[in-house]
Amino acid sequence: MTILCLRFQLPPMHEAALPGLLGLLEDFTPVVQALPPDGALADLRGAERYFGRGAVELASVIRVRALALYGVDCVIGAGPGPMLARVALQDARPGVTCAVPEDPDGIAEFLAERPVSALPGVGTATARTLSEYGLDTLGLVAGAPLSTLQRLIGAKAGRELHEKASGIDRGRVVPNSVSRSLVTERAFDLDELDPDRHRRALLSTAEELGARLRAVRKVCRTLTLTVRYADRSSTTRSRTLKEPTAHSAALTRAAYGMYEALGLQRARVRALALRAEGLAPADQASCQLTFDPVDERVRRIEEVADRARAKFGPRAVMPGALGRGGGSTSVSWPRAA
Repeated sequence: MTILCLRFQLPPMHEAALPGLLGLLEDFTPVVQALPPDGALADLRGAERYFGRGAVELASVIRVRALALYGVDCVIGAGPGPMLARVALQDARPGVTCAVPEDPDGIAEFLAERPVSALPGVGTATARTLSEYGLDTLGLVAGAPLSTLQRLIGAKAGRELHEKASGIDRGRVVPNSVSRSLVTERAFDLDELDPDRHRRALLSTAEELGARLRAVRKVCRTLTLTVRYADRSSTTRSRTLKEPTAHSAALTRAAYGMYEALGLQRARVRALALRAEGLAPADQASCQLTFDPVDERVRRIEEVADRARAKFGPRAVMPGALGRGGGSTSVSWPRAA
């Protein structure tokens, strides 16, 4: 058992704790892959030899340290490979690590009765297509002829699915870091149905994210929106921007576009988060020249507003839409330093 897949039970407004939790994992192994907004993979092959303990025992130590140092519990799945650890995570619960057996027969038995959708990367459309032909469990998929799967979902996808359903895990943990991203989040005091309030929260997160990017002289290439619902489920969407930017107006337009594309109908939203990814130095980013005087004035106003916020706090200057009605009764806003 060498790979752990962890999901930290971060409360709303605490996604920024993820880098610290990843640092906790790096005390055990340098091979840690962040899975934003609240997860990670850790390869413990070296740690098992160094500490003389198995991955499940080390998982218990990691859980205790996360609780003691950050007050955050976690659920953990363990397996011989990243894919199997992710599948095990679905059955894990706080205090109990779900582990996949290491022997081939044990792996086959573990996967056999699980639905096809339990495999990472298998979407709703693929699962529906397979179910229409009676292949609704991983055991049935593993026993089906490879040629049949390839006819149903394509040559490459069919081969990969057949291998995964058979317990063949070719994945590996790729070390990365969430320090290459910035995140802002707004949690509603009560589960919120009003789209206008959703948009105001998005405007607030985009404004804060832009200000933080400009403060560290960075621009982002990709923006990711995470919507958390009342039932603790979530939806994540990403959009590559036309050009790297830290301009709050551009970030706001991208956030609104992703939100509207979700087509939420009376969704009970608990929190909204925006993550800026693909960060790069602002002085190395290219910018499309424009003859629009309004855009130039907006950017100049943005610079003045940043100086005011640095001196008087993050709420010293804000869009008029955020100032109407106070806003603090429906959403948790950042406090001034």
